Amino acid sequence: MKTSVLFKIFVILPLLFFVDYVIMVLLGCSTCLLGFGDGFYCGAYCLFGKIILLLSVTFFLFIIFPDIKELFKKTKNVSPSKE
Repeated sequence: MKTSVLFKIFVILPLLFFVDYVIMVLLGCSTCLLGFGDGFYCGAYCLFGKIILLLSVTFFLFIIFPDIKELFKKTKNVSPSKE
């Protein structure tokens, strides 16, 4: 199970950030070609980037939460010791 958490942290998270980067590059290039000015990049583009990043972090937490919950869950099926 720890392998699953490590896989998600070291493979899924960088892949998710790379996809975010590609989305922002494509958006930036397309809006530059369409002639959007500095006002767009200082306003709507930054807001869109923050929204994309927030959605990515939320998605990653949704994916990794069950594994982390399972790591910290204590086993309750232990027989009591007799002293």
